[in-house]
Amino acid sequence: MRDVIIIGAGVTGAAVARELSKYNIDVCVLEKGEDVCSGTSKANSAIIHAGFDAEEGSLMAKMNVRGNEMMDDLCKDLDIPFKRNGSLVVCIHEEAKDGLQTLYDRGVENGVKGLRIIDKEELRELEPNISDKAVAALLAPTGGIICPFELNIAMAENANVNGVDFFFNTEVEDITVDDDKIYHLRTNNGEYKAKYVVNAAGVYADKIHNMVSENKIKIVPRRGDYCLLDKEVGGYVSHTIFPQPTELGKGVLVSPTIHGNLIVGPTAIDIEDKEGTNTTAEGIEKLTAKASDHVKNLPMRKVITSFSGLRAHETHHEFIIEEVKDAPHFIDCAGIESPGLTSSPAIGEYVGAMMKKMMNLEEKTNWIKTRKGITHPSDLSFEERKELIKKHPEYGNIICRCESVTEGEIIEAIHRPLGARSLDGVKRRTRAGMGRCQAGFCSPKTMEIIHRELGLDYEQITKNGGKSTIVLERTKGEK
Repeated sequence: MRDVIIIGAGVTGAAVARELSKYNIDVCVLEKGEDVCSGTSKANSAIIHAGFDAEEGSLMAKMNVRGNEMMDDLCKDLDIPFKRNGSLVVCIHEEAKDGLQTLYDRGVENGVKGLRIIDKEELRELEPNISDKAVAALLAPTGGIICPFELNIAMAENANVNGVDFFFNTEVEDITVDDDKIYHLRTNNGEYKAKYVVNAAGVYADKIHNMVSENKIKIVPRRGDYCLLDKEVGGYVSHTIFPQPTELGKGVLVSPTIHGNLIVGPTAIDIEDKEGTNTTAEGIEKLTAKASDHVKNLPMRKVITSFSGLRAHETHHEFIIEEVKDAPHFIDCAGIESPGLTSSPAIGEYVGAMMKKMMNLEEKTNWIKTRKGITHPSDLSFEERKELIKKHPEYGNIICRCESVTEGEIIEAIHRPLGARSLDGVKRRTRAGMGRCQAGFCSPKTMEIIHRELGLDYEQITKNGGKSTIVLERTKGEK
């Protein structure tokens, strides 16, 4: 029996796991996917929101601003790339300029620092490719860009090093509680028991909550389509460009990414299918048209891939982070939609403080605060790279030409804590397959390395777990 079971290894579950790893308790994470960052957290805008959009006094606003404040130190501790490039909310209608003042006032009330409303002349100096229709903008210098995969993976790795166990391909199918107030979690991989449960199941958080509570909640999957553009046009804008928000969200943004691409999206389409991550031609056309209202001559011919993600939209558009009233010791982290990525470290801190008080926890004396990321030869000086390759020749063998990812990096990704077991697992840790050719060149070579390092047959290697095998059967040699 565990002291705490966390359901979900997305960015919220990983943040809570890392926070609880500070204490002398037995914690594990159950994840239905084959890896961390397999659900909502794997497909988003990859930005750190300043905090001016959420309603004043809401938990969403508090978590957003606190998460933003925590990001510099967290990324330094966990060796995560992060940049405060600033964000701009662009107004394209003279009669709508009052909306910028409303956002400014809300941001000030929420505690966002450095906000300014700028005129069209200063806006064009900052962003020469801004639409000719732009009349003013709200500038938020604390906005930033990050690698969402690495944030999720780094927090999970750090939690694991500090004693938190992770069980993948483990889906919670039912939850009951016995007379001793112990939770029994029935999964496809057997039963797990715990005194406390944290529900961080993303778009499935309502399903998990409703297993234990008579007070039902509903999470609507809100699909967002994105386009990722080649690094050749990664500098087309330098800030994250937002339109003025609507009731469906912050709108279609245009932003550089931390790795030098340009991202456009998302749309906002409410659906019923909690696995409905297919893109549509209609969605892509819609996001292109909306983005072009605020950034002129968008180079959409440079798109290298499109994808979609699901936001866990709760009816009241508010984070639910609390002990369930009719299920003692069961803590919800539900409705964690945008700005969930930004808020995740603050949610971890918040839940950690809540559970420390509830459980009377004692802190470890040997908690490991830091984590070192994968060695990237491209980040080293020529002399450092030469010395690395001399000691470890695999760092001189390029596997992914588009992103200059080496064999050494892939080997490291496989053998790290919670190491990669699939092509997407390698991709999210190293970027092998994320470049211009979208894994057309490097997939077979990556599969060779996974086969060799993990002893998996080629027929067992998947793109992203489950039935996503690449090789169906052998056509030569022994079958």
